[in-house]
Amino acid sequence: MRIVCPFCGERELGEFTYLGDAKPLRPAAGTSEDDVFDYVYLRDNVAGAMSEHWYHGGGCRAWLKITRNTLTHEISSVEPAAGVGARQVAK
Repeated sequence: MRIVCPFCGERELGEFTYLGDAKPLRPAAGTSEDDVFDYVYLRDNVAGAMSEHWYHGGGCRAWLKITRNTLTHEISSVEPAAGVGARQVAK
């Protein structure tokens, strides 16, 4: 699988680290234990298109939001991921 980084161009998969599903948001400070448990351990097992966070550690060191089909590994979009790695508050 090759990923087209918006900053570096097309690169091999080995330059990237997979973080996971881009949908869940980190719970706010002081939230219930159940909400933290759900955030850490419960994930959807999507068969099809899914938004994911990837880190380009072997290149520009940017966090990317990639939409990938989990069945075929076809990538339909790649964009910079705003706020990944920083504190995120659920709305």
